Amino acid sequence: MEDNILTIGLPSGSLMEPTIALFAKAGFSISGSSRSYRPSVDDPELRIRLLRAQEISRYIEHGYLDCGITGRDWVEENDSDIHEVVQLPYSKASSNPTRWVLVVPEASPIKCTADLAGKRVATEAVGITKRFFERAGVCAEVEFSWGATEVKVPDLVDAIVDITETGSSLRANKLRIVDTLMESYPALFANHAAWASEWKRAKIERVSILLKAALAARDSGGVEDESSRSWLEEFA
Repeated sequence: MEDNILTIGLPSGSLMEPTIALFAKAGFSISGSSRSYRPSVDDPELRIRLLRAQEISRYIEHGYLDCGITGRDWVEENDSDIHEVVQLPYSKASSNPTRWVLVVPEASPIKCTADLAGKRVATEAVGITKRFFERAGVCAEVEFSWGATEVKVPDLVDAIVDITETGSSLRANKLRIVDTLMESYPALFANHAAWASEWKRAKIERVSILLKAALAARDSGGVEDESSRSWLEEFA
């Protein structure tokens, strides 16, 4: 990668729109994001790549990206060795964190995690789920789900581990939360080599400060507080 170009990965899918909006509020205009994984940005020192949030931490770790925004949940799922720069508390539907939850049908006799011993659980987050059961001392069969996880109980599996913000979709599907595995916000993460580079680290820090200021302005009802204004004036 070029020394004075910062390659940053942003999440596609449901997080793309709020992420692009956050960058716009921070002063970065990103265009063409709906048609290409290489959208343009009005900062010549930035190169944007749109990727699935599930993949971003691996590309950061292996140096294909200098930094990127993804959830701590996917960093844990991939067991990625990367540097967390700043947590960014925003999400696709609200300001709540996303939660990975253990879920069963409302009528299921399963009442707690221990009741899953010897049962089958489907999830997209196999690593997170296996480690959760290991910590709980429960031996359950965990299988990967390619999507539409909610429809697999009770006919195909005994429980699922799925992601939610408000729980409304789970309730609509007559599902009940048994336990919460973890909560996660998006965060800006950096490759260790990029973080060790004087120029790239300075650029990453400038971007992170502008994003933090944008979030502070959002949380104050659209009116920037004094610290937000000073950050923006110094680093814009």
